[in-house]
Amino acid sequence: MRNAAAAGPLAKVRTGEQMPAYRSPEPRVVARQAAQVAWRFTREVGTVILAVSAVLWVLLQVPMPGAATPEPPAAAAEAPAAAAEAPAAAAEVTETPIESSIAGSVGRALEPITAPLGFDWRINVGLIGSFGAREVMVGTLGVIFGIEDADETSAPLAERIREAKRPDGTRAYSARTGLALLAFFVLACQCMSTVAAIRRETRTWRWPAFVLAYSYAAAYVAALVVYQGSRLLGIP
Repeated sequence: MRNAAAAGPLAKVRTGEQMPAYRSPEPRVVARQAAQVAWRFTREVGTVILAVSAVLWVLLQVPMPGAATPEPPAAAAEAPAAAAEAPAAAAEVTETPIESSIAGSVGRALEPITAPLGFDWRINVGLIGSFGAREVMVGTLGVIFGIEDADETSAPLAERIREAKRPDGTRAYSARTGLALLAFFVLACQCMSTVAAIRRETRTWRWPAFVLAYSYAAAYVAALVVYQGSRLLGIP
């Protein structure tokens, strides 16, 4: 009797009575489930991305109230002789639309905080723009320096960055600045899609705010250590 009772469940498994019914997936069901998930993701995450993109556009394109507007190209064409005498200087002093934007004003306001990292207002504006996507920083810097269609391999942009000067005439950027910027990007949550996904999964803004706060704090400390430590090591 004991052997028969013990063999009972095993016999049922062997006969398939307790095994699930395996069926081939139906394309119609798979397509419907995929469409529902895609629509839910687009609705919940896409709205956040759209809102953040709109805010970034306003920051980068709308002039700051009371800020000086950049000189139009027609005014520059009236003085070709002066531009020919000092083209490099003209490139440095010519104000771009993004410089008088809200993001430009915010970037200048953040300079006292980011100066220990070797960042000036131009890098700060690039960081604001790169919140949409990290690679956007290159294009943002290209707009600031007057380089059209700038990318990672843009030689004119790299040359303009190397030649950039501070108001006191010293170099604005160095190898230490690049290292600090790399350290910042490693830890900072520079991706609005990630923030939107966290908001979707947690159903609250507390966790996205926490991620942004601790990641930016860690990125700031790391960039500060890299920049100041590189100076102590004699890196120019």
